[in-house]
Amino acid sequence: MSSAAEARVDTAYHRLREHLAYLGLATASEELAPALERARDQKLSPVEVLEDLMSRQAEVTRARRLAYRLRFAHYPLRKTLADFEFDYQPSVDRTVIAELSSLRFVEERRNVLLLGPPGVGKTHIGIALGIAATEAGYRTYFTTASDLVAGLQTAHIEGNVGSKMRTYTGPSVLVIDELGYLPMDQTSAHWIFQVVSRRYERGSIVLTSNRGFSDWGQVFADQVVAGAILDRLLHHATVVNIKGKSYRMRRHQDAFAGEKGAPMI
Repeated sequence: MSSAAEARVDTAYHRLREHLAYLGLATASEELAPALERARDQKLSPVEVLEDLMSRQAEVTRARRLAYRLRFAHYPLRKTLADFEFDYQPSVDRTVIAELSSLRFVEERRNVLLLGPPGVGKTHIGIALGIAATEAGYRTYFTTASDLVAGLQTAHIEGNVGSKMRTYTGPSVLVIDELGYLPMDQTSAHWIFQVVSRRYERGSIVLTSNRGFSDWGQVFADQVVAGAILDRLLHHATVVNIKGKSYRMRRHQDAFAGEKGAPMI
């Protein structure tokens, strides 16, 4: 190759890197030189070189977007369905959880209601479904029922409740944890109703509660509001009742048994 031709190639190379960087394709810009080396070594076609380059850029972009969605979602822990101990909770129907893991409920805008006493894995399943949806590209958000109420009440006082409400109504999946652990007054019940009503048939709610539906009138201190909330939640919903033992109590008992069996020193 003549020096003039080499100069043209070198100029084209630098311009291509500049174009890629300008378009925000930083990874593709950085990987351009290695990609051209692989093309020479493996005798790749221009299309194969471009596909290799773009696949690396897409991988980085997907990872960055997932990290952003997870930060936005505010999950307190990282849980997966693969980590759930079904053998310890035989009341949980694996077939139902497998169907939920397909995330068809998100596409169909159905709700998932996880009921049971404390410590049986409701939050684990709720978070796991939310994270699975996040990894699949959906926008999700996690909150406890008490934090949701407090956040909306504060926003109402500060005059920006509309913006705060969009935090709970915008995502494809809203995970509401621990409904029923604390009683709610009329104002709190109003905020829960507003969120459920605005998401009705527009987005999925994954909700955990330690109280059966018959107790929700006591939770909300108003049978009418409780009925209205339940009516909307249950219209398109999968209900999972967990009747097993507490994981936390099991760990406590295992630790206590270990201490009892430990040799005296």
